[in-house]
Amino acid sequence: MKAVMVDAFGPFESARLRTVPDPVPRRGEVCVEVRAAETNYPDVLVVTGAYQVKPPLPFSPGKAAAGIVARIGEGVTSVAPGDRVAVQVEYGAYAEKLIAPAECCFAIPDDISFETAAALGLTYQTSYFALVERARLQAGENVLVLGATGGVGLAAVQLARALGAGTVIAGTRGEHAAPMLRHAGADAVIDLSMSGLRDGLRQRVRDITAGHGVDVVVDPVGGEASEAALRAMAWCGRMVIVGFAAGPIPNIKANYLLVKNIEVSGLQWSDYRDRAPGRVAEVQAAIFELYRQGKVAPHISRTLPLADFAQALTDLRDAKAQGKIILTAEGEVAQAVTPG
Repeated sequence: MKAVMVDAFGPFESARLRTVPDPVPRRGEVCVEVRAAETNYPDVLVVTGAYQVKPPLPFSPGKAAAGIVARIGEGVTSVAPGDRVAVQVEYGAYAEKLIAPAECCFAIPDDISFETAAALGLTYQTSYFALVERARLQAGENVLVLGATGGVGLAAVQLARALGAGTVIAGTRGEHAAPMLRHAGADAVIDLSMSGLRDGLRQRVRDITAGHGVDVVVDPVGGEASEAALRAMAWCGRMVIVGFAAGPIPNIKANYLLVKNIEVSGLQWSDYRDRAPGRVAEVQAAIFELYRQGKVAPHISRTLPLADFAQALTDLRDAKAQGKIILTAEGEVAQAVTPG
């Protein structure tokens, strides 16, 4: 099979697509023929060695994919060869075949394509857990999503609307993506590149919410925007920190938390994948159902062949991707992609 292989941590341009032996599932594992792989900003960090989890070298990057079960290991009863599944792994998705624990394989409804199923994976899982598990979003509450044009951000905007949020505010740099964000469910868009963001963001939020502020903040970016968003929160608001894609790790001032009863929590979604796979399976089924109901829809900006992985990672690193970039497998595997 062909796979993108990383032999040493460093610039992702040094990784290569090459032929490697087909993987063999062990007990409790599944071998999946990959039809589509979801690219995510953490993939950039993994390849360069800057991520909190470093895979053993050599390895294939990629945390989410969709495809067809090719083989199952001993003791696997939850899936069978020929099943269409979405897969969540720590690494290995940039390949024509991957190995995954059986509990990390989720049935794809027949009317959802592989590309769409892959795009409804990691970023939607992360956003759902941020909004529901960590922020405990209630119907009618106001939500501010930072980095709203990124994978997690755009998913969070859609899910906040689908889950019954009151006012959904999308924060992004510039206003060029405002039409897309409004189409995704945002009631208002705030330009985070404004001068005087520390006070300006709070004032814009107050204007939009009639002085109430935001009850929930989803923050995948960090930096100045994170600190400014803290000041825009309502009494008993909850901020969920998902990552630091666009800035340094923020310094949280405890006096803000104290005087407004504000809660700040973190989310590392992979812990849920490893510690609560049953809950992850429930959430994936719920996300697929929201898609089938027309309440969420991944914005796939580009679909590239596996060989163009470096271009996809470059766009993610340089914040040029709006929504998802999907990689499709090559050769005979790619020709078997199921429409839907």
